[in-house]
Amino acid sequence: MSAALFKAGKARAEAPAFRERMAQLVAMQTDAKAGDAAKWTGACLDLMAGWLADLGFVHERHMADSNAFLVARRTEADDLPTVLTYSHGDTVPGMAGDWAEGRDPWTLTEDGPLWYGRGIADNKGQFLVNLTAVEALLEARGSLGFNLVWLIEMGEETGSPGLAEFCAEHGDLLKADVLIASDGPRIAADTPTLFLGARGGVTYRLDLKRRNGGRHSGNFGGALRNPAIELAHALTTIVDRRGAVQIPDWTPGEIPPATRAALEGVTPAGGEVDEDWGAEGLTPAERVCAWSSAEVLALHAGHPPAPVNAIPPEASAWVQLRYAPGTPDAGLFDALRTHLDAHGYEDVTITSDGPAFRASATPVDHPAVALVAEAATQTVGQPPAILPSLGGSLPNDIFRDILGLPTIWVPHSYPGCSQHAPNEHLPKELLFEATGLMTGILGGIAGLRPEDLR
Repeated sequence: MSAALFKAGKARAEAPAFRERMAQLVAMQTDAKAGDAAKWTGACLDLMAGWLADLGFVHERHMADSNAFLVARRTEADDLPTVLTYSHGDTVPGMAGDWAEGRDPWTLTEDGPLWYGRGIADNKGQFLVNLTAVEALLEARGSLGFNLVWLIEMGEETGSPGLAEFCAEHGDLLKADVLIASDGPRIAADTPTLFLGARGGVTYRLDLKRRNGGRHSGNFGGALRNPAIELAHALTTIVDRRGAVQIPDWTPGEIPPATRAALEGVTPAGGEVDEDWGAEGLTPAERVCAWSSAEVLALHAGHPPAPVNAIPPEASAWVQLRYAPGTPDAGLFDALRTHLDAHGYEDVTITSDGPAFRASATPVDHPAVALVAEAATQTVGQPPAILPSLGGSLPNDIFRDILGLPTIWVPHSYPGCSQHAPNEHLPKELLFEATGLMTGILGGIAGLRPEDLR
């Protein structure tokens, strides 16, 4: 039956209506940071709500901390398992003018095997794959065989403001046995993938100011502190020359044996890795999915577009920590402060900069993971890659820790999709195949008991 569901889902995605809907979604300029975001947010939620209503979902709108939420529920029977799924309709800025071939980010464009458009990978296209899978399953069986709650937010790209509070307050609306949702990339375009959580993420800005105004590099060179040089040395105490984190409290300390076993033979990021970069003794998959990394996102001192002969008065750096589940995240800021002080950099100031996500993950040996993995295997004829944690960050902790659900993500993107950049795209065949895969996975939930998934 799983093979038949795969064919049904894939065929539905290959129909013209799927492309038409994708074009409608891409056309919604839901840039979460734009001044007119509210207008597009409402229009996008109207579109999604209408499609869900056609499938028998009852929906309601909510606002929390300026973020808009849609909760849609299709209830078939009280004694059936309930699946919670999650999507977000907001996007990063379109970056119009920077796309190749003059493409408009808000217009779905087809070029050979690829479909281009802002949000097609993150996350509108993934929403449409799952919606189409639900339609295919209903058409094939007449029912889902489980209850489905769909939570959609419009602020994920700005850190999901209000999501934690909303879930804590409205746990009754979101009550379920398992989260099965889609975001992020597969490990490769042709490799069905499950991931069970996400690394946490936090960005710190480091500033070192020595004086007001620059000083002539000839008259003062060798006699005045250069904050750019000092800050560069401070950074090398945080991350060593091969990219390994040097603050013990920024790492989980160890990788559980079950996690190592799950990552054996896995190559992350579509194979685009430097084998000799990162923590020693770990594979690239372990470094990305089970360990912590600290990346310097930006450095600033002086006037880079046109340097002048002056010692800069101050320097700044932005350091982003992605930390694995198991890392003691309550003291990350203090650990950095203590570390810099111990190395003689008490003058460096630290401020948190940007949204933060907590690390969380479902154990790889959870029974729900085995059930979803088996459904995927039966659907496509090969076992999916199972990642204990996504290398990136998303609000998994809210579903895992606040709602208390096992969390299983089935991504429908791939590492080269250019999400958050110009030329965001997906291969149309990946979209078609992913719809078939998701139809089979959801079909595998039917017939289970609620306790099977807990």
